[in-house]
Amino acid sequence: MIEIELQSLVEKIQKVKAESPTIELKAARSGCPTHLYDTLSSFSNQDAGGTIVFGIDEKEDYAVCGVYDAQDLQKRVTEQCNQMRPKVRAVFTLCNIDGKTVVSAEIPSLDVSERPCFYASKGRYKGSYVRVGDADEPMDENEIYGYEAFRKKYEDELRPVERAGIEDFSTVKLMEYKAKLVEGRPNLAKLDDSRVLDLMGMTKDGAPTLAGMLILGEYPQAFFPQLDIIATVLPGTEVGEAGVSGERFVDNQRIDGTLDQQLQEAMDFVRKNIRTSVTITKEGQRVDRPQYPLDAVRELILNALVHRDYSIHIQGMPIQLQIFADRLVVTNPGGLYGRMTVDKLGKAQPDTRNPVIANTMEIMGLTENRYSGIPAVRYLTKVAGLPAPEFESKNGEFRAILRLSKSENLARKLSRRGTGLSELAAETNNPISYGAPGIGLGMSAVQMLQEKDSHRNPEAILEYCRIPRTRKELSEFVGLGSGYTMQRYVNPLVREGKLALGIPEKPNSSKQTYRAVE
Repeated sequence: MIEIELQSLVEKIQKVKAESPTIELKAARSGCPTHLYDTLSSFSNQDAGGTIVFGIDEKEDYAVCGVYDAQDLQKRVTEQCNQMRPKVRAVFTLCNIDGKTVVSAEIPSLDVSERPCFYASKGRYKGSYVRVGDADEPMDENEIYGYEAFRKKYEDELRPVERAGIEDFSTVKLMEYKAKLVEGRPNLAKLDDSRVLDLMGMTKDGAPTLAGMLILGEYPQAFFPQLDIIATVLPGTEVGEAGVSGERFVDNQRIDGTLDQQLQEAMDFVRKNIRTSVTITKEGQRVDRPQYPLDAVRELILNALVHRDYSIHIQGMPIQLQIFADRLVVTNPGGLYGRMTVDKLGKAQPDTRNPVIANTMEIMGLTENRYSGIPAVRYLTKVAGLPAPEFESKNGEFRAILRLSKSENLARKLSRRGTGLSELAAETNNPISYGAPGIGLGMSAVQMLQEKDSHRNPEAILEYCRIPRTRKELSEFVGLGSGYTMQRYVNPLVREGKLALGIPEKPNSSKQTYRAVE
């Protein structure tokens, strides 16, 4: 930074009147602050680094107060930098504003392999900090372990599973794995089975590894109860928002089993709980169009299963699959690994946290392992007319988000209010037609509002329920997702007393049935 850049930075600070993730302010009019180690640590531990600006007083409306002694300030800041591990090499810049001296200390980012930077007197686990907004927060044990795992190349996926033996592998999966493994690998075909399993990381000294159990195990959750997926459908746009009947969840399921089983069941859950519109082409062909491109959803769930953090520190945290009214979210424990950052996703080859799991999933034909997943998700959402996918890595979690298009959201809101196509046209002051929707509504959004379908009026539903029907049967009858069918069509009839619950004491039971009241 040169003098004119520091002057410009001071003007910007006074304009916004706030610190930021990369800017820390210190008045230093009476002496050098004595506890800079938290900021030195947090700036060093983030990719953008940061700058400490001395000579601006927040309490005086961000006025320039000037430092007490620029020469002595630099000396004492350097002394504090030398107390960090690794040592911090600050770059100083001075400028004069209205006859007062302002000093900046630029704190460079450390390479991931050298993190965390910590205050030597407190030690690694108490002296490491992370920047959260404009505050410096102590790093938790998981964050520190993540850096150490990368630096020392820990192989959490290869740790032996206590209490498990080779007999805990599924015989069917083991045979399938061996058959696919030796295809095109003649050298492996010559070795005995126990040697092959050890070489490929499925066992270690004859005992199943975590990777082996998750891929070949009969029931991995017997040893790792939380290494599964918690899937929920929420009635609104925020956790805790209740639905029309006071329900917190429209549907929820704990999905366990091996990784391929979890992937399949998670996709079944998504298919069941998102809307699918049907269009008929001019040639008379039926085209199904789900709310979210299913191949993109599959990639996100697969990425979570393969790349989550399997360390002992957070093996008690499951993956979360959440379907909100306006978005689908997949969250997995463990932020991005190594030097990968959100802005580089899909553009640079990443460090792989779990190479054995990734390689084995490729052998089993479940993934290509060619780093094409994120680009594929971006392309599929673009083709589907959805907003670009969003990715977040913070607080020890990685989150992928798919959002509905604006037209889908508008249609959803209007349908909840019971607004039809004519009202939609009036509200938006646009004509609506199937050939060229005036407000850019896709066929799925328009069809979602077509309540004249013979299976979607109350009389048809009541007639269908002259004998008890399950949620699945009602969903298939109406032709929409289970959650939407219940919220939009079935629950109102229950509240009106026209449908009776088969299990009234457990309204949210998965075995619930609905019968028309005579």
